[in-house]
Amino acid sequence: MKSLKKYHLSETVRIVSSSIPGEKSKKLLELQKNIEGSVVSYPRSMPIAIKQAKGSIIEDVDGNQFIDFFGGCGVLNVGHGNEYVLEYVKEQQRKLIHALDFPTENKLALIQKILNKLPEHIQDDYKVTFGGPTGSDAVEAAIKLAKIKTGRDGIIAFSGGYHGMTSGALAVTSDTFFRNNLTSLMPNVHFAPYNYPYRNESNSYDQLNAIDYFKNMFTNGHSGILKPAAIIVEPIQGEGGNIIPEDGYLEELVRVAHENDVLVIFDEIQCGFFRTGSFLEFMNTKAIPDIITFSKGFGGIGFPISGLIYKKEIEAWGAAAHIGTFRGNQVSIAAARGAFDFIEEYNIEEYTKSIGVYLVEKLKELQTENPFIGEVRGRGMMIGVEFVKDRTTKEPFPEFIKKFRYECFQRGLLFEVGGHYNNVLRLVPPLITTHAIVDAAMEIMIASIKVCMNQFLEPTFA
Repeated sequence: MKSLKKYHLSETVRIVSSSIPGEKSKKLLELQKNIEGSVVSYPRSMPIAIKQAKGSIIEDVDGNQFIDFFGGCGVLNVGHGNEYVLEYVKEQQRKLIHALDFPTENKLALIQKILNKLPEHIQDDYKVTFGGPTGSDAVEAAIKLAKIKTGRDGIIAFSGGYHGMTSGALAVTSDTFFRNNLTSLMPNVHFAPYNYPYRNESNSYDQLNAIDYFKNMFTNGHSGILKPAAIIVEPIQGEGGNIIPEDGYLEELVRVAHENDVLVIFDEIQCGFFRTGSFLEFMNTKAIPDIITFSKGFGGIGFPISGLIYKKEIEAWGAAAHIGTFRGNQVSIAAARGAFDFIEEYNIEEYTKSIGVYLVEKLKELQTENPFIGEVRGRGMMIGVEFVKDRTTKEPFPEFIKKFRYECFQRGLLFEVGGHYNNVLRLVPPLITTHAIVDAAMEIMIASIKVCMNQFLEPTFA
């Protein structure tokens, strides 16, 4: 395989300021606080001002270099500033940037790439449409199409699911934190339990019970739920804690939904575009959705793009029934084509699987030395590490991971925390992350976890 080293700024961390954040970052963070809206969130837990980035390395304005296992929230699938992809971008910028939904060779080539990566026996069954630039836009479009096609109104979503911040997308997002001060969102949304293998016993929701609960929503005349237009589900929950459901769960969801004439939307915004090694996560199962939402990693290096892949048989909207000024931006489309070609040329599908296994193995070694790591799980470069106070009770331990994240940050490692109980280390690094970078990240984790152990290994937690 071709070397990926040249696509990174370096393969380790470099901390040169006397404190993190450094003085230059502090000034910019303070300026941001004074002139930008208070909804800013990521700099609160990762307080740096970024100067440049390449591959899996971010450099702040003080000259510190960090390992990025956050990946722009799962967006930078082929890394920051990948020059291979940038050549496609530069060429397109010279030609055409904005074209609404007019046909271009650039756009039609991307659609063909998308369809040709689907399983061969279903390639002819689907078509593609682009929406606004964000994943939320794709979710809104998917819900709209399902409602138009079925003539029904309701949606079934799942506990732990995250689908975006616009009104409809937020309505099918289960985290009530985001809805505390909102009294009105899209109506007729109901939530079913998601299959969560690590917590099956403690939550009393194993695969069978979760499916029985789901079936009951359709078959029990006293469930209080009218037949919905669709269900929307993440094949692997992202913000919910990088949860991989048990084999057969998704297939059974699809079977039950289709048996009741309900459409199935798979939200592949985070787990798609080779994040798990396969082009789309549903391809690791036998479940066949009606609609697939995509965004995030499709832009390759952070260019905003989103859309739907859906069955031709559910085509139900006519001209201008769903529009958007910035749908299918030509530069973002070119970046996606470049990312596709880079992934093929460098065999990133297989590399993602192997480097993911390598990282999981390293994390499981860490687990053997730390009683607070309940589970390490993952597929490809979508990995979760769940922290608990006790492996028997599985009581969540968000306090530990908060301290752990801080210690890792101080040593130069960035990652996100999520999960149903905010106790899961979520790793979504660029798919091109090298073994050397993984090793450097693990050194930071080992050093950081020792500090945390000294703080929390007290009688209360022993």
